Amino acid sequence: MGGSLWVVFTLIGAAGQTARNAMQQELTPKLGALGATLVRFLFGFPFALLFLAIALIATGAHLPEITLPFMEWTVLAAVTQIAGTALMLMTMEHRSFVVTVAYLKTEPILVAIMGLVFLGDALSGMTLTAILIAMAGVAAISVKPEALTGGPSKNVRGPALLGLSSAGLFGLSSVSYRGAILALNMPGYVMPATFSLAAGLAVQTGLLLVWLLLFKRRTLAAGFTGAAASEMWFLAFALATAASVRTLGLVDVLFAQIVSHVVFKQKIMAREVVGIALLVIGAVLVVRAHPG
Repeated sequence: MGGSLWVVFTLIGAAGQTARNAMQQELTPKLGALGATLVRFLFGFPFALLFLAIALIATGAHLPEITLPFMEWTVLAAVTQIAGTALMLMTMEHRSFVVTVAYLKTEPILVAIMGLVFLGDALSGMTLTAILIAMAGVAAISVKPEALTGGPSKNVRGPALLGLSSAGLFGLSSVSYRGAILALNMPGYVMPATFSLAAGLAVQTGLLLVWLLLFKRRTLAAGFTGAAASEMWFLAFALATAASVRTLGLVDVLFAQIVSHVVFKQKIMAREVVGIALLVIGAVLVVRAHPG
C-alpha cells in the first residue's frame, strides 16, 4: 500500500525534525528543557488539527471510532515522547547538536526489537543489515578521536545516559504510535495517521498545559515544524514498519551535519564523511529491502 511514499514522508519528516530540534536547542537556555518541550507539543497541536481538517475534506472520510486499544497505545506514545524530548534537550545542554542527534540514532535497533515484540513487524535480513550499517555511520560521526586514543575528554557518561535513555523512549513512542494507527483498523493511511497524530498531541497538550502559566509564548515556528515533521513520520508509519521508517530517518544526521556546519559553524571531519557514506548505504539498503 502506498508504494514508496513512505520514503518521501520519512525524508521530509527527518528534515523537519532536524529543524525543530535546532529551534528547540535555542529555546532551551531561555525556557529550560520542559519549557522547550512544551513549545513543541502545545504549539504543534493547532497545526495537527489543521492537518486533520484538511485530511477530512480531501478524503471525504469520517472520524474513526476511538477504541480502548487505540487510547492505550496513544497515551503510552504521548507520555514516552514527552519524556524522550525532555531528556534530549537536557542532553543538548551538555553535548553538541550533532552528537546529541547521534545518541538518539541508537533508536532504530530498539524500534526493530520492540516492533517485533509488540506489533509483530517482521525484520528481514537486509533491513537488519541496513540498520547496523547506518548505525555504524552514526558511530563514526559521533565518536571523538580522543575517546579512541585515550586522550583528555570531558565526562560523557551523564550526557550519554541521557541521550541513550531518550533514544529508548523515542523508540517506544514510535512503536506505540504505529500500534495506535493499526488499532484504528481503518482503510487507507492518511486518515488513521493524521487522526493518531492529532490524538497524541491532544494528550500531550493536556498533560503540559500547566506549563503555559509559567512561560511566555515565544514562537510558533517550532510547533509548526514539529507538527509537520510528525505528520510525515505518521504517514510513513502507516505505510512501512517502524524499523524501516526510523532507519531511513537516520538521514537526519546528515541534515544535522548541515545545520552544525552552516548555523553553528562546526567543521566536518574526515571520519564524519565516512560515517555519512555508511548512512547513505544503510538508507539505500533499507529502501530496497522494503516491499512496495
